[in-house]
Amino acid sequence: MKTNEKEALKQKTVAQLQEDLGKAKEKKFNLLFKHSTTPIANPMEIRAVRREIALLQTLINQKKEQN
Repeated sequence: MKTNEKEALKQKTVAQLQEDLGKAKEKKFNLLFKHSTTPIANPMEIRAVRREIALLQTLINQKKEQN
């Protein structure tokens, strides 16, 4: 994820971040399901989604601590 994308995520509210987190978890599930049946073209995409989920969870926890 690029720096400007991270900065854009930092500007979002907790509700928006949680919505993005739900979408990312759904994407991860779909990728893992596809990969278990037939190998996907780019398995590194799973790692990228996993890292995006971690970033979103970190930002949500930081915002909750601030309030």
